[in-house]
Amino acid sequence: MRPLNEVTEQAITLLAREIGIADTVRFINQFGSGYGNYTEERDSIIGDPTLEEILSSLEQTQPENS
Repeated sequence: MRPLNEVTEQAITLLAREIGIADTVRFINQFGSGYGNYTEERDSIIGDPTLEEILSSLEQTQPENS
């Protein structure tokens, strides 16, 4: 039986070759529990915007059609 770190290294190498580095990282990241409190952090950044505020923000970021 091989050590787990060797199996992990081979698996990551295979994933990167088959699906690319970016998707391999995305795949691996889904298993991390992260840290902090996402809800509190999101609320401190975004707050509680109204629908009108959200739509206005979206309209401001859309490029003008010529």
